[in-house]
Amino acid sequence: MDLTEVTGCGVGDVLLAGESLAVSFGPTPALVDASMTVSPGEVVALLGPSGSGKSTLLHCLAGILRPDGGAVMYRGRRLDQAGDAARSRIRRDDFGFVFQFGQLVPELTAGENVALPLRLSGVPAGEARVRAGEWLERVDVAELAGRRPGELSGGQQQRVAVARALVGGPRVVFADEPTGALDSFNGELVMDLLTSTARQLGAAVVLVTHDNRVAAYSDREVVVRDGRTAQAVPA
Repeated sequence: MDLTEVTGCGVGDVLLAGESLAVSFGPTPALVDASMTVSPGEVVALLGPSGSGKSTLLHCLAGILRPDGGAVMYRGRRLDQAGDAARSRIRRDDFGFVFQFGQLVPELTAGENVALPLRLSGVPAGEARVRAGEWLERVDVAELAGRRPGELSGGQQQRVAVARALVGGPRVVFADEPTGALDSFNGELVMDLLTSTARQLGAAVVLVTHDNRVAAYSDREVVVRDGRTAQAVPA
């Protein structure tokens, strides 16, 4: 794949790329020939119907899944060929994640959930606690720092999840249907927070959604259908 043809920019402008990715689960193909790129600070939405391969593509780009074919390039190096420890380190230090149901640790408070990525990276407990508090304030739920996820609404949990994804200053945030379990009002609040704060940090966002209203927060859309990708045509 010629990255210049796909993105309209030079290879030096590409932070993350999937090249001709193929993934099958048993006899069922999930990705057939999927290619896309992400530039630094760009918000890219992956659009498509349920079962089209959007989440599988995101998991390959994030180093969670190894593709059966093709390549994942991150900062000019093969992410898909890196060992488990190296991929785990990149996910911990360079990537942030927001999932549909937050996936907060139920035994930890909101503050402890946000501090968790910092603690795993070796940040001292006191510093991690202060930074987590600052991020909870930034997403307007500072007063909930001592509550556990079961005591929070869905919208509050997603705000905490956004803070957790961004607290470490990631280069890329992966968001898989981040508003799928929310009503439209809370969904808009979460998307405003996620995209505006990521842009302030200069972080790229790869966003999986089937909702055109959510995709409207992106800079560019990539359509995934039957395991293949295509650039969306602007209206």
